[in-house]
Amino acid sequence: MAANTTVALVEQPYRVAGRRSPPRAPVLDAAWIAVVQQLGAGPLSGLALIVGGRSSGARVACRTAGETGAVAVLCLAFPLQPPGARPSRQPELDAVEVPVLVVQGVSDAFGMPEPAPGRTVARVRGTHALRSDAAGLRAAVGDWLPTVTPPRSASSARGAGRP
Repeated sequence: MAANTTVALVEQPYRVAGRRSPPRAPVLDAAWIAVVQQLGAGPLSGLALIVGGRSSGARVACRTAGETGAVAVLCLAFPLQPPGARPSRQPELDAVEVPVLVVQGVSDAFGMPEPAPGRTVARVRGTHALRSDAAGLRAAVGDWLPTVTPPRSASSARGAGRP
């Protein structure tokens, strides 16, 4: 599927620094917001923004969607229920006010979120790693993207290069 889409892959600063454990949510969120603002002021200026991430990154994308001006959120392997007696992270998903796609492995130990108005949940083969069903993941995202991206105008379609 060809899409008029630009993708920016952002490595979380704690990962770049070689750490395995993320800092607290406010630190993650502040770093993400700073990166998105810098991209929005530069190379992605004027483009509709779909934010997303995998696991912890999906949580960050949900928590910051409003502040970043996102038009939609893509969550890959959202860690709904942490191990132990910790509370569910359902409120982070429920608070998002733009369309959300959650792609979740049917055997994900972190649980399976439920669909809701404005939230689509695509169940694919596999676990939290999402390595078992790349075709299913691609199809879920490919089917959803056109529902949240603005249509291209005829003039931009004629002059557009490869995304």
